[in-house]
Amino acid sequence: MVKYGIISDTHIAENDDVTKINSLICELKRVFKEVDQIIHAGDICSKNFLNDLNTIAPTISVRGCDDNIKDLDRFIKFSAGKYNIGVIHEQPDDLEDFFKSKDIHILIIGHSHQPFIKGTKFNTLLINPGSPTIPKAPPQKRGFDKPIARPSVITISIDENDILSTYIINLKLD
Repeated sequence: MVKYGIISDTHIAENDDVTKINSLICELKRVFKEVDQIIHAGDICSKNFLNDLNTIAPTISVRGCDDNIKDLDRFIKFSAGKYNIGVIHEQPDDLEDFFKSKDIHILIIGHSHQPFIKGTKFNTLLINPGSPTIPKAPPQKRGFDKPIARPSVITISIDENDILSTYIINLKLD
């Protein structure tokens, strides 16, 4: 079995409040304690924060629109079990064509700061972990209470039978 911790849009600056950064790191250590790898879907903004994530688990990241960290690719692809997984910061315009051209089954994105896990009409999975630092509430749906913006991340587990489990985790931050 493999387990991934998915995070995006942390927007950590070198001069941010150290107490808040430490609180976030402590919470990520708790929720990502059993992950094999952390995947950051862009707008990490701080090489130091990337190093902090690497102390929790090996971390890969893509470049977001606000990133100035050298050597971050705009798109990465890897495999887990029978799944090809892609990571990019912004959702492509032609999603179906992107899945087909990149030969992926799962796409992890960021940018919107709104968490979701969505199946597509072309039998693929689109995942956005939201943001742990600048969350935005998802759009309101008729008949439901107004959603609340909560700091969030996602975990994905793929077992030995290629059964995938994914969860949105709301963080408890000070």
